Amino acid sequence: MALLTKAKLRMTQSPQFEPLRFQHLSPDEQRTQSELFLARMRTRRLVEQFSTEPVPIELIKNAIAAAGTAPSMGLQQPWHFVIVSDPAIKRRIREAAEAEERENFEHRMRRDYLEALTSVGRSWQKPHYEVAPYLVVVFAQTYSISYDLATGHEIKTPNFFVTEAVGLAIGILMCALHQSGLATSIDTPSPMGFLNEILQRSASDRAYLIMPVGYPAPDARVPIISTKPPDDIMTEFGGEIDQ
Repeated sequence: MALLTKAKLRMTQSPQFEPLRFQHLSPDEQRTQSELFLARMRTRRLVEQFSTEPVPIELIKNAIAAAGTAPSMGLQQPWHFVIVSDPAIKRRIREAAEAEERENFEHRMRRDYLEALTSVGRSWQKPHYEVAPYLVVVFAQTYSISYDLATGHEIKTPNFFVTEAVGLAIGILMCALHQSGLATSIDTPSPMGFLNEILQRSASDRAYLIMPVGYPAPDARVPIISTKPPDDIMTEFGGEIDQ
């Protein structure tokens, strides 16, 4: 009899149900909460200048727990979050990331892609990896592994809609960290295979991104940007559609 992973076991069982726990807010409360969240998220920016001020680890763990509530196909939860605070490991990650990014900036990247990065002040240098108290490295799990008890053979069970699920989890993670009063940045120094080796992750895990986390430095600066107005990023169909 094969040893099933938790995700596969859930998929083979009949679903069980419980009453939905839902707080029905009054219209005024809904509007207030909606406006407060929008105002809060409009202050979120990617930061590369961090303070060395210590950050309570429970803030990071709570944010990751919130990310773990993201929806996923069959409740497979195809993600893993690695919290790195060890200075030596952060240095190894920085050195490996800078080696890949320098090659990208100097030789691999298309001109238009490079211009998009440099226009917001990005470069191949990653000193903030060592300054930020934490690096949160997100891995996408392309498949789950179990073992047949009789033969010992490895059984690979594919996970579905992995990119979508991990993207949703990261969105919640960023919101949770910002709500906790922390600053973040996001990096994808492709290729990122070095993270599997440094952080001892199996081949089923694909490095998705690196997220430095901490308090912003007192003199932190961010590019002056303007986002698209809401009317440019949404379309509404209500009532009769014009013919």
